[in-house]
Amino acid sequence: MANGNVSIERTEAPVTFITGGSSGIGAETVRRLLGLGHRVAATGRSAKKLASLTEAAAETGAGDRLLTFEGDAGDWGHVSSAVEETVRAFGRLDYAVANAGYATNGNVETGDPEEWRGMVLTNVLGPALLVRAALPALKAAQGRVVLIGSVAGFKNTPGNLYSMTKFAVTGLAENVRMLATEYGVGTTLIAPGRVRTPFWDERPGGADAAGPMISAEHLVDTVVWAISQPPGVDVNTLVVRPIGQPN
Repeated sequence: MANGNVSIERTEAPVTFITGGSSGIGAETVRRLLGLGHRVAATGRSAKKLASLTEAAAETGAGDRLLTFEGDAGDWGHVSSAVEETVRAFGRLDYAVANAGYATNGNVETGDPEEWRGMVLTNVLGPALLVRAALPALKAAQGRVVLIGSVAGFKNTPGNLYSMTKFAVTGLAENVRMLATEYGVGTTLIAPGRVRTPFWDERPGGADAAGPMISAEHLVDTVVWAISQPPGVDVNTLVVRPIGQPN
């Protein structure tokens, strides 16, 4: 027994659940963890992108270690059923990575309010739903939660509603840490600066106009490092910027 919960011996390949796993940082995390021998469950909105992820895993011989779920990270029914199916299929859950998120154009003065609801639900409610769904299994495994926040969750810019959602994730991370540490579950907030991903495709000027960036592969190095900490070690906040990003 551990902290009042039945613990699971780490004798099998670890299991990681990732929201927003069909592209960008999420897809790179899926690929890296499969390469490291993890069993992985990934959610995403795009059936086509998830199918590509599955095909790529099959080509490397990891197809039987990947589950994918098409759905909305801000929907409780989708998140809870996907986590339940992952635990049923793989028998455990060691790591939950709340990665799904996006930004809308404009700010609180110029943006389209009809677009805000989806962003807030995905970016703010989504991570909380994943924690709620995954915590029982994480308690049993003495696992870890990883929340992908943003430098925007520490640094304001004028009227930036996306920044507000990432400030909420920053607060959620400390909320979760204070709760989960009593169960032997670790919590890490990873707050990247500019990362070269499809996030920039619809931004003014695209990635080239934004300034220095790190690659998704570089950020995944940090994710892997965080979940690879030994039992009893809880790394809580990691801010990762490209050199040359002043804000």
